[in-house]
Amino acid sequence: MAFGDVNLSEEQVRGKYAGSPGGGGWPTIRVYNKATGYDGAFAGDWKEKNKLPGAMCDAFGKEENMQAYVEELGMTSLCKVGDGAGCTDKEKEFIAKWTGQDGVTAQLERLEGMADGSMKPELKKWLSQRIAILKQLSAPKEEL
Repeated sequence: MAFGDVNLSEEQVRGKYAGSPGGGGWPTIRVYNKATGYDGAFAGDWKEKNKLPGAMCDAFGKEENMQAYVEELGMTSLCKVGDGAGCTDKEKEFIAKWTGQDGVTAQLERLEGMADGSMKPELKKWLSQRIAILKQLSAPKEEL
């Protein structure tokens, strides 16, 4: 995952794939990934869906809101499988269940296939957390 910052007063973005940066006011936060395509997803839509009050700068100025946005749209989690840092109890239980088990790759593929489906925000979050955990469990171990 990569993050970028563009000062549109100095670096104009034009063209077919701009996704209207700056549209809807400032600050503008957009996510571009495989699911959103070239037009990206506007953070204001996520803000409205999650019923966050106030202006964009107030809503996303709160760390927990920005973290939730990045985790959901990035299909990632702060949970570190190796030592449990940043993991909830629910994530730790999931890690314990799948650590050393056969079928991690198959389970990962199954869950990734569900990622584009329609579901409640809390279920979508849990889905992305499980995917992030399984990706860590299926990653090749680094040799010392």
